[in-house]
Amino acid sequence: MAKITVGVASSHTPLLTFEATQWERYSQGDLKRRLNLSDGRYLTYDELLAETGGKYAHVATVDQFLAKEATIKRAMDRIAADIAADPPDVMIILTDDESELFSRANTPAFSIYYADQVITRTFGPERIGQKEPPPFFPTMLKNYAMDQNRLFPAMPDFARELIERLIDKHIDVGAAHTIEDVTKSGLGHGVGFIIQRYFGGKPVPIIPVLLNTYYPPNAPKPARCYDIGRALREAIEESPRDLKVGIAASGGLSHFVVDETLDRAVLAAMVNGDADYLRNIPVASLNSGSSEIRCWIAVAGVIAGLKNQWSEYQPLYRTPVGSGIGVGFGVWK
Repeated sequence: MAKITVGVASSHTPLLTFEATQWERYSQGDLKRRLNLSDGRYLTYDELLAETGGKYAHVATVDQFLAKEATIKRAMDRIAADIAADPPDVMIILTDDESELFSRANTPAFSIYYADQVITRTFGPERIGQKEPPPFFPTMLKNYAMDQNRLFPAMPDFARELIERLIDKHIDVGAAHTIEDVTKSGLGHGVGFIIQRYFGGKPVPIIPVLLNTYYPPNAPKPARCYDIGRALREAIEESPRDLKVGIAASGGLSHFVVDETLDRAVLAAMVNGDADYLRNIPVASLNSGSSEIRCWIAVAGVIAGLKNQWSEYQPLYRTPVGSGIGVGFGVWK
């Protein structure tokens, strides 16, 4: 039968796709964002400055960025090495879709892509409201596999089998098969980052599993995310196929305001197999970018029982008000 041999969790923020010397330039976007806090509030930059007093200025420096970049690169290299040491026959990538494959005309809560091959979507500067792209933009797109419509191998028969088994388990999963216009839709950054950063150019077949984390009103609650992961694990292990299966959570952790307490608690629960904590994370903590923690919760349901090999966490405060992202990494076998 199919066996889960490796689990991976990785953030996929743009900060991981280009040099730390450009992080300060990227952080200028925080001045215009509605910044979500873990208590459910959204504040402007100026409102958050008034609340925090700019107390993170000492860590939002280029020197700090460079030091954290070195640690993060070691963690990402370690994930790549762990995958290469015992490559899976197929890697399931569980991530969010940010209007890349699906439009706001119809956003499924949970969907599996089961086409013959994976096709990524292109991404232009107009999607971030800029006529001229910033200097880091080309590198970011390449590392997201969104600089052009890139093709990657898939495993459609197994993906379809998983869909059918999940339906039998009363999980109403969407089934995505056809991309009618590659100029308007395709797989996105959450999928492309895992492929580009961790596969070392090797053609590992993938199955994208897309969870609606960002867009209300049908984002699954944390407990439901975990239950979906448990059902997905059962569907994998019930397959008669002789396959080594990998599973990767792509996205997270807290952003666009760093919440170290939340991030460290999520990572500790992943490491310790604390399903009760993960199932009961307050929904107010999972708005905007922090919503991608749902992907980690779902993968925790898949990898329950696997042993954590190592983990890494770094809070990336990129402005004096504490905006930024908490990045996490880990491997389970």
